[in-house]
Amino acid sequence: MGGAWRRLVARLLWEQEAPGSNPGAPTRLRQQAMKRIKARIFRPAKSAMQSGRAKTKKWILQFEASAAKEHDHLMGWIGSADTQGQVRLRFDTREEAVAFARKHNIDYEIKNPVERVIRPKSYADNFRWNRVQ
Repeated sequence: MGGAWRRLVARLLWEQEAPGSNPGAPTRLRQQAMKRIKARIFRPAKSAMQSGRAKTKKWILQFEASAAKEHDHLMGWIGSADTQGQVRLRFDTREEAVAFARKHNIDYEIKNPVERVIRPKSYADNFRWNRVQ
């Protein structure tokens, strides 16, 4: 009885194209995996909460969301089944990030950072006689 039951369940799963039941079946999960993944490569901006520039030197490869977020009516939470939106890979250089994206066949977009302009200042300039008020 146990073997017949397993065969019946396996057959039903096969016909419904359940994920994992048939490795060759074109399930939704397999179709999503076949889509080209999109990502953006950027250097993060300085945090507005601190004056330091920690964590702004490395380049980040962040995947774009492939599915819209959905509202859970029971709990009131918002979420999605897309786990790649949670992944942020860090690289020392932009070239390493681009090489990784090319190696893994990922479409990417590079956002070049806006360099900071440092204007030299002196405390004595506050007391200049020709200072503009």
